[in-house]
Amino acid sequence: MDNTNSIHGHEYFDEATGAFIPPIYLSSMFEQRGPARKSSRGVDLKYSREENPTVMALEKVISRLEGSEDSLCFNSGMASISSIYLNAIKSGKNIVITSEAYGTSIKLAEELSKFGVKVKKAFPSADDIVSMIDSDTGMVFIEVMTNPTLKVIDVDHVSERTKRLGIKFIVDNTFLSPYYFKPLKHGADLSIESLTKYLSGHNDVIGGSVSGSKEKILDIWEWRRMLGTIINPISAYLVIRGIKTLGVRMERHQINALKIAEYLSSHSKIKDVMYPGLENDNYHEIAKRMFRGFGGVVSFRVKGGRKEALNVLSSLKLIKPSPSLGGTESIMTYPVLSASSTINEDDRKKLGITDSLLRLSVGLEDTEDIILDLEQALSKI
Repeated sequence: MDNTNSIHGHEYFDEATGAFIPPIYLSSMFEQRGPARKSSRGVDLKYSREENPTVMALEKVISRLEGSEDSLCFNSGMASISSIYLNAIKSGKNIVITSEAYGTSIKLAEELSKFGVKVKKAFPSADDIVSMIDSDTGMVFIEVMTNPTLKVIDVDHVSERTKRLGIKFIVDNTFLSPYYFKPLKHGADLSIESLTKYLSGHNDVIGGSVSGSKEKILDIWEWRRMLGTIINPISAYLVIRGIKTLGVRMERHQINALKIAEYLSSHSKIKDVMYPGLENDNYHEIAKRMFRGFGGVVSFRVKGGRKEALNVLSSLKLIKPSPSLGGTESIMTYPVLSASSTINEDDRKKLGITDSLLRLSVGLEDTEDIILDLEQALSKI
């Protein structure tokens, strides 16, 4: 069903022309001679800051893939997270967030302290997260697979606790995409995706999405309307085009990632490899239970420290040193200087985000060529 929904989930068809590919609606406003035309969520279609037909087509596809009643698309992943935070927070309440996550997600939560919101950072394990939840908790926010050391959190265990207490539970699913994991089916209230990554899949668009019940999405829609953070129609069109090959790409990403993880595991200059698809990985069993697949990101530590890691990064030829993931091109990043740079040093040490750590988003190139590039780069240390 996911492959079919990726292609046909937008449900667009123009009776007048027979066109079945959603067009790019660049209209900033829509005619209103009488009652306004309604969007699928019952909102007036009048101004593209609020609703746009191209964006609505993309939201239908994402809802089908997530198994949600409704979805919203934003102009970045952080715009989706910001809207959720503003919708969910209340002064005097606390946010439980994992100490390992995208650094800006954590930083934004901490900045909310000026509005009387407290942040409680948990080690990325279900038990530690649950132990921090109390009567003052307003929201729990996790990445199901953490960035960058790929720890896997038992979503079922956390959702059991949040549902019992009526606490909002938000899961960032970017590292897996809804092709490999559907957070809403495991008790999450909202599922977040960075459209920039696997869903668009071609490193050429920025966007984010939130999926959930119609009621919750309508609440967040108000924040998107006021903040003006809707994705633009051209970007929405690019995601619609990219998402059609999501299943094919995810399968290839995973095949390549497993081969790379196995190659690195036996390399003399590698200290350790993190990839839940490896049978000896600490998170393999829980990932196998929850996920349909393991994704395309592999993290590893070189023997040595910062100098050796940077030598590898600067010696790459095919693989691009860049701070992203999920595209057709293989991309390597150095977490302590990029996504994890805003995590405090003590937390980084506890989490294993060391100076020797590199994160590789395995692309769709021939695996042999990726390995050749890694081999020559590792030979420099």
